[in-house]
Amino acid sequence: MIVLPEDVLKLLLAILIGGLIGAEREYHDRAAGFRTIIFICVGATLFTIFSQKLGGESDAVRIASGIVTGVGFLGAGVILRDAGRIIGLTTASTIWLTAALGMGVGGGYYLFAGLATGIMLIVLWFFPRIERWIDDLRHERTYEVVCAAKSEEMERLTSAFKECGLQVHLQKQIKSGTDVTWTWQVSGSPQSHDRLVQRLLSDAAVREFRF
Repeated sequence: MIVLPEDVLKLLLAILIGGLIGAEREYHDRAAGFRTIIFICVGATLFTIFSQKLGGESDAVRIASGIVTGVGFLGAGVILRDAGRIIGLTTASTIWLTAALGMGVGGGYYLFAGLATGIMLIVLWFFPRIERWIDDLRHERTYEVVCAAKSEEMERLTSAFKECGLQVHLQKQIKSGTDVTWTWQVSGSPQSHDRLVQRLLSDAAVREFRF
């Protein structure tokens, strides 16, 4: 088998693209880091090259289509459940997209793969700021406040949430002896939550609270 300069170029481009994306993942200490992303991109490129050489024009897609299945298993391995939250979806999506870029490079679509890489890096580096800005607009917390078992206390505390600019979505209470633990699920800006925390800290009727 003759090693063509174009195939070497494809491998180098795959290493470059995988390295750029992997560096971002490594910087943010994600499960799939620098070397892993490079291997995924180079692997997808090699499978695409081999599918063209082994399968010929009539069956070139058959081997390359197996990349999608294999990458699916890799992506599933980084998706975890942690404290009721699903984490790792962005990393799994990055693996999936990196494999697609490797296939593009292996197929000779250099310009399109490079453009897609640039867009992907912009999303990974700059869009988290937009995510944080959106989260700040409506940050959700659950507060548990322990007070004396008096109905006026509940009304006063409920009013405190609203006066601090928070929206109450859920409210429940559990009585234990002479105390009642009230639970509020509320949403609002971080500044509103900070105002409420300061108010609860200075409230003598509040025996303890947590969120």
